[in-house]
Amino acid sequence: MSVSDYFHHESHRQLRQVVAEFAEHEVRPHVARMEEERTIEYKLPRTIAEQGWIGVTIPRVYGGMGMGHLAKTIIIEELSRVSAAMGAMVQASQLGVAKVIHFGSAQQKRHWLPRFASGESLPTIAVTDPGSGGHVLGMAGTARRDDNGDYILNGRKWFVGNSHIGDVHGVVLRTGEGSRGLSAFLVESDRPGFQLGDAGTYGGLHGFSFGELLFEDCRVPAANLLGEEGQGLDVAYSSSVLYGRPNLTAVALGIHQAVVQDTVRFCKKRVLYGKPMTDMPTINLKLGEMQSRLMTAQLTAYHAARQLDTGQPCDAELMNAKLINTEYALESARDAMDIFAGRGLQISHSIERYLRDTLHLFPPAGTSDIQRLRLGKVASGSYGRQWSARLNRQRTA
Repeated sequence: MSVSDYFHHESHRQLRQVVAEFAEHEVRPHVARMEEERTIEYKLPRTIAEQGWIGVTIPRVYGGMGMGHLAKTIIIEELSRVSAAMGAMVQASQLGVAKVIHFGSAQQKRHWLPRFASGESLPTIAVTDPGSGGHVLGMAGTARRDDNGDYILNGRKWFVGNSHIGDVHGVVLRTGEGSRGLSAFLVESDRPGFQLGDAGTYGGLHGFSFGELLFEDCRVPAANLLGEEGQGLDVAYSSSVLYGRPNLTAVALGIHQAVVQDTVRFCKKRVLYGKPMTDMPTINLKLGEMQSRLMTAQLTAYHAARQLDTGQPCDAELMNAKLINTEYALESARDAMDIFAGRGLQISHSIERYLRDTLHLFPPAGTSDIQRLRLGKVASGSYGRQWSARLNRQRTA
């Protein structure tokens, strides 16, 4: 029994086959072009969204698939195996979905969730200020309520996944002092006072957009407030914990799968000293290490997703899954580079792309050291709020 067989039901296996076939036939033909152009891809994300996969965690009553986090992991993994950029597009969309599922009003859910599920609209979440980075409480952007009851938004957000293709942005801004002085808003991309900023230039994930959003006296009605005023920190952290960490885990796992598959294929075909490289003990040692990492990475990813789906407290499992998957994918990509040698630098072999793309997964939702620091608190018993338990209770309430 394989690792995936232990965790997956027949519906998961069928979903994997459908997504894998789509990725091979509809996504792979565009990868070389996206790598060459290094510009934002607009059409392909819409085609992917139209498959209904953005709605994998959205309840069926809103037109979603209602299949949960393990199914979401499979979708992102299989897309990322072919194109990490498009896997990143889906994972970023899921952050936007999360904010409405967990904090949206009844009217917001009725309006937006069916649009997300059908692919009609792509959501984002925008938290990071240029000046404060990962220090969420240090953000300077503001939302001020005027005499008419509307909110006037001012500020900049960057490193926003799907920034330049999103239709509605979940934006966290300061409405008061302290940790309860942050609030979240839904901001449609056609609102006056909203504009797209710099798209940015990056070394990997070519085709994916994670650029800048600008708000200059952008007026939104009070009905666009997500949750209650003062819940912005909850929106930001819950999206990161419940969705960001497992989503990035899935992207890393997809890249890892591609690294191992491509390396084994290369070693079977490449002949040195009169025999395939797979007959060389030193090569098999590296392949064995890569396979071991991959199997461990799968265990952490699928276990954490299953814990989420069954409503278990699993903050530690989510941290560990991101830590293991990003670190192990990078280590295996480095081993692949050793095996491919000079050929690993050739664009046609994709190994250098896998290395570049993997590096982009470390900062979002906390670097590896952040995960280690949090896990250290788990070990010492000083870790605080279990976001997974709280939000799962909220989801099923």
